Amino acid sequence: MSSMPVDDVPIRDESIRLGQFLKLANLIDTGAEAKIVIADGLVAVNGDVELRRGRQLVVGDRVEVDGRSARVVSQ
Repeated sequence: MSSMPVDDVPIRDESIRLGQFLKLANLIDTGAEAKIVIADGLVAVNGDVELRRGRQLVVGDRVEVDGRSARVVSQ
């Protein structure tokens, strides 16, 4: 398990798309940047590289990008 600090990021609905979550969690600045970091294999969900920007995340999922980590929590 990674020892990096994890930010809890609340979502309103039951799920959120990965590209949206990256922006919500301030892990990236723009949707265009999300597309690039995902396509380049720089995003991991629950420890596995994720290449789908539309991947549905649910409460408890953990996203890592560039040494930073955020977890999906309910609002």
